[in-house]
Amino acid sequence: MQPTLSYATAVVALVVATFASIAGGAVGGIAVGGKALGNELAAMLGGFYGPLAGVAGIAIGLMVLAMIG
Repeated sequence: MQPTLSYATAVVALVVATFASIAGGAVGGIAVGGKALGNELAAMLGGFYGPLAGVAGIAIGLMVLAMIG
C-alpha cells in the first residue's frame, strides 16, 4: 500500500503554504496598519511576520496527516 502523504507532497505543500502565508500576511498588514505605517512598510512587516503562524500551522497539519495516513 502506497502512503497517502509522500515526502515530495509534504515539501510542495510546505512551499505553497509559505508563499500563501507571506501573501496573506502582506495583505493583512496593509489592511490593519496601512494608514498608520504606510502601505509599503505594513506589507513588508506583514509579509515578514505572516509565515510565523502559517508555516507552524501547516507543519502541524502535515504531521497529523502523516500519522493518520
